[in-house]
Amino acid sequence: MARVRLGVAERREELLRAAIGQIEARGVAAVRIADVAAVLGVSNALVLYHFSTKEKLVAAAFRYAAEADLAHLAKLLGRRSPALRRLRSAVRWYAPTGQAKGWRLWIEGWAVSLRDPALREVAGDLDRRWKAAITEVVAEGVAAGEFECPDPAATALRLTALLDGLAVQMTAYDGVPRARAEQWVDAALAGELGLEQAALTSGR
Repeated sequence: MARVRLGVAERREELLRAAIGQIEARGVAAVRIADVAAVLGVSNALVLYHFSTKEKLVAAAFRYAAEADLAHLAKLLGRRSPALRRLRSAVRWYAPTGQAKGWRLWIEGWAVSLRDPALREVAGDLDRRWKAAITEVVAEGVAAGEFECPDPAATALRLTALLDGLAVQMTAYDGVPRARAEQWVDAALAGELGLEQAALTSGR
């Protein structure tokens, strides 16, 4: 069957999605241009036409994944509901027990970014924007009198560190049961906001 002819932007997105899948399956070091091309039934030359090198393809794939995550985070935090409810929804989604990004992809990205400036920029930008979004909604909750938090930015940093660390434990080592991780995340969130853990689900 002949392939449908795609526009430049559509083709680029198709290649990025295929690259993300291959990175998750094979790892950054092992993935090849040929692997991405084979998934889509296109030539290596087509992939290289759009990205010129494997390194540029990988960096673009991570940025594509990051922007998708940030768009979903903005959707969760932009709802018309109390700040506490929006915050818990965002943390639950981002946690390794939730439905957020493929954590294998991001653990790969963190490792490679130690040596790759382009990936380090992508990972750092995602981290900064995630923290900024969480900081903003925590500050909204404080202003509305929903909870207390003397330093929203520090809270965002500590929550992010916990979630990222749990992701490594659960993805790389299978070292934390899902139910226990959920309890730890809720306990940390409640503690940061000066609430009892039951308040997270009480509809306040």
